[in-house]
Amino acid sequence: MPFGRRVCVALYLAVVSSHACSGQSLSPEEAKAIAIDAYIYGYPLVTMDTTRQVMTNVASPKGTHAPMGQFARLREYPTAKFRDVTAPNADTLYTVSWIDVGKEPWVLSLPNADGRYYLFPMLDGWTNVFQVPGKRTTGTEAQTYAITGPGWEGKLPEGVKQYKSPTSMVWLLGRIYCTGTTEDYAAVHKLQNEITIVPLSSYGKPYTPPAGKVDPSIDMKTPVREQVNAMDTAAYFNRLASLMADNPPAEADSPMVAKMAKLGLAPGQPFELGSLDPSIQQALQDVPKQALEKITGHFKDAGEHINGWLFTTQTGLYGTHYLERAMITYFGLGANRPQDAVYPTSETNAEGQPYSGENNYTLTFPSGKMPPVEGFWSLTMYDSEYFFVANPLNRYTLSQRNSLKANPNGSTTLYIQHENPGPDKQSNWLPAPKGEFTLMLRLYWPQETPPSILDGTWTPPPAVVAE
Repeated sequence: MPFGRRVCVALYLAVVSSHACSGQSLSPEEAKAIAIDAYIYGYPLVTMDTTRQVMTNVASPKGTHAPMGQFARLREYPTAKFRDVTAPNADTLYTVSWIDVGKEPWVLSLPNADGRYYLFPMLDGWTNVFQVPGKRTTGTEAQTYAITGPGWEGKLPEGVKQYKSPTSMVWLLGRIYCTGTTEDYAAVHKLQNEITIVPLSSYGKPYTPPAGKVDPSIDMKTPVREQVNAMDTAAYFNRLASLMADNPPAEADSPMVAKMAKLGLAPGQPFELGSLDPSIQQALQDVPKQALEKITGHFKDAGEHINGWLFTTQTGLYGTHYLERAMITYFGLGANRPQDAVYPTSETNAEGQPYSGENNYTLTFPSGKMPPVEGFWSLTMYDSEYFFVANPLNRYTLSQRNSLKANPNGSTTLYIQHENPGPDKQSNWLPAPKGEFTLMLRLYWPQETPPSILDGTWTPPPAVVAE
């Protein structure tokens, strides 16, 4: 264990020791309040690790799955069958890897993308985007990075830039823009094949990754969010405590760590629910349910409410905004920094009525007021669980890559409904399910000068019931 991480964990354990029996002095109400805060605090870490387990539980790369330290290279857009991550996009081809930098650094090599838009965000175990190489930040020339873990010290080869991860767990969530044509798929596949990740000890040498180990006890069918949400109090907090040993809390989290210590919840230590007073044990039984209600309920308070759209520019880097971080994890795990993407989301129309496939809706961009972006934009359809909706066209988004028809006055109207609106409008049709649904705009690399969603000088128009 690196020296820095040993010190962190030792300090946290010292805090726990000083509160060894304090759980007995808490009232059931106090214990429950702390536990709900702790659940919300830990939700990203537990969700990340469960996602990692599912996505890496294979012997070799296949589809969206790949062993630890290997890339899953998605060769086509996700479909309605995709259930690994909520709110997926169908605008980019993912190149994804999970790595453990606790023992040694890993070296990521990115090829020359020849001006193509891409970004390669690096998420720590708490879902913070600690670095994001890509066209916006580092350009599209070839580049090489060593991702180092907590407390690592050493020398790197010439030409390799260090990116420091706060945690041992790292999720590389590369996205490369693709139009979806046969020719563009081939061009992006070539780029994907040239992206490599190797342990530092093997950098510059021939390297063949070992086969992955398959754990038959891991649930590969139930969506990750459902698996996490189904954990009882003891299982959840034991998982969290175990994960915090290699994915230490940030220094700013010290007050939260001290609160958790009052319950006997500490990095690397088993959580002994049975050792607490019976009244406290009883009070903690429904903590997951109540905490999840707070997480999902925060959705409506998390940002700007405009024309039925809700969006925030507080993604990717969360500091001590734990409820915001948990909410983003629940609805859109893997969110980027706002400078890379903003995600206006709408569950209801401008009048506050939930969307339903029983109605027809239109969304009109006035002339000259299409989404202002340096990268690209899209409008995505999700069902009420934030997964794609199966439809006859296999169309899950509308975007600038579609041949959208403009109206005579220069505006552009999108048709959001269950039934095909007819051949003259089909190019602008976003198929909806029969039941309730959710809309999400993606603004990649939003323009920073007005008009811009970042400063409020551009806002998304409402989706309204068609007349």
